[in-house]
Amino acid sequence: MKYRRLGSSGLLVSPICLGTMTYGSPVQEADAIKITHGAIDLGINFIDTANVYEGYDRYMGSSGGVAEVILGKALADRRDKVVLATKVGAPLGSGPQDVGLTASTIGRELDASLKRLNTDYIDLYILHWPDAHTPLETTLSAMETAVRQGKIRAFGVSNHFAFDLCELLWIADKYGWPKPVSSQVPYSMLKRHFNIDLEFCEKHNIGVTPYQILEGGLLTGKYKRGQEIPEGSRMLENPNWLPNPDEHIYDQLEATELLAKKAGVPFSQYTVAWTLAQQAMSSMVLGVKSLKQVEDAIAGASITIPEEILKEQDSITPPPHRHRAAFNRPA
Repeated sequence: MKYRRLGSSGLLVSPICLGTMTYGSPVQEADAIKITHGAIDLGINFIDTANVYEGYDRYMGSSGGVAEVILGKALADRRDKVVLATKVGAPLGSGPQDVGLTASTIGRELDASLKRLNTDYIDLYILHWPDAHTPLETTLSAMETAVRQGKIRAFGVSNHFAFDLCELLWIADKYGWPKPVSSQVPYSMLKRHFNIDLEFCEKHNIGVTPYQILEGGLLTGKYKRGQEIPEGSRMLENPNWLPNPDEHIYDQLEATELLAKKAGVPFSQYTVAWTLAQQAMSSMVLGVKSLKQVEDAIAGASITIPEEILKEQDSITPPPHRHRAAFNRPA
């Protein structure tokens, strides 16, 4: 396992981060613990969860906490072996203070996460979603307090754009507070709208830890045009998590699968290798239902895709265009 630096945190993390969104349902507790232990034994030292995660049972405003409880049990005698990340900010309950990034919400939810995870500290505390109603100074002050108290080691963000990060960095500089060290965004060959943000993260030493890189199995070759949805697939288990692709998506998938064959790499491993080859990538979050999926991803992390293949992939699933204005300077 070749570990990577997580932005400016100083932490070294495995290129595969074990995601736990499926813990609770469809992955029951006993199986989730086995997967966690197996992943650690394989060299995975980075685990991601959130205070709202409870698998397919999750709905807007539900009580959450299930994945954290399971993970707390799984790490009872392995806590020192992992870089543990959890999140705050998504709706958790139906009350007016059960969502967002106010100081009181962060303080309450951090203590609740520590209790459920059965740990004294969180290595990486992540702001799950932007909060338009709370000043960033308030949120950053709460992060500074948590770091000073020793409850968290570092903090990152999720689902934030580069302009959000820019403002966070500016405020942190202004007050001498901790800076965000990571950015977790939805990113894949089929979903590259954060591509320009990767440049910003690389420039400012912010580690990118993307999620949804397999697009629910679309980028593994699991789904075929005109064929029945396979048993045990995410699309069949929970259609809300993965809509049926259109013809254009199938065109891209088929062309990408041919390119993976040209590279001599299984489709799913090709997807992992391609993702980790992008700018500023520290690790990729992988939600799994079996240890075999972890093993497959680890194999993909060891693959280097030739530059000419990467260029061909860009022609199949192109990044968003950049438009730079040209200014004529006076002689």
